[in-house]
Amino acid sequence: MDMSVVRKWLVFFVGILIAVLVADACSNTIANYAGITGPTRFVVSFILYVGIFFAILYALEKVFKISFFGFSHE
Repeated sequence: MDMSVVRKWLVFFVGILIAVLVADACSNTIANYAGITGPTRFVVSFILYVGIFFAILYALEKVFKISFFGFSHE
């Protein structure tokens, strides 16, 4: 079995997992520090989560030279 394919998929799944965990922690922390509660907290936290998630994936694409969802394609 070609180990480069295994490495590519491993980096892909680990990268997604890291992006999810870091984005969730950061968005919740920012919403807590801002003191936002109720439905507004959900909306703000979700928007922050999405922004952070895609920023992390973009950074991982640049560092590991892999493509998650075609961000690097024009």
